Amino acid sequence: LGCPMLRPPDELGRYRSVIKSALLRQTVQKAGVPDVTGVWVHEVGGARMLVGISITQRYPGHSKQAGHVACQCHTGAYAGKYVVVVDDDIDVSNLEQLIWAMVTRSDPATSIDIIRGAWSTPLDPRISPEDKAAGNFTNSRAIIDACRPFHWRDRFPAVNMPSPDTMKRALQKFS
Repeated sequence: LGCPMLRPPDELGRYRSVIKSALLRQTVQKAGVPDVTGVWVHEVGGARMLVGISITQRYPGHSKQAGHVACQCHTGAYAGKYVVVVDDDIDVSNLEQLIWAMVTRSDPATSIDIIRGAWSTPLDPRISPEDKAAGNFTNSRAIIDACRPFHWRDRFPAVNMPSPDTMKRALQKFS
């Protein structure tokens, strides 16, 4: 009645994203991951299958820790698929920024961890009919480290874009 289950992003996914994102951020922080600056569980993934998490990197492995905790803590574990961890200059609720960070700051051969046999659901369309018949409702997860590499983050190429102040002045002048 007024909120039909449709291919995401849909109305149901929009409000679930807000709630799920807040719960996941709280859970990751309570698990001891420091300096989490943003979490968004994207509507396009049905508020489960695509998570963006931003951090201020503090130590080697911090980004991996954040990604693994986010995809395996109770709030993030059920029916997840992808977790993309980015630096704090990325707005994780903005899908274009999240994907931009993923394609420019990650290396497919070294930046992706795969977890197999993770908690899923019989509603996952990617689980084979044979696995569903056997009651195997598990899937895999990709944790994508899309942060500047910690050991040389200070030498990583600068982002080529105007500052927020310059953008604000340009919009005011040229609307």
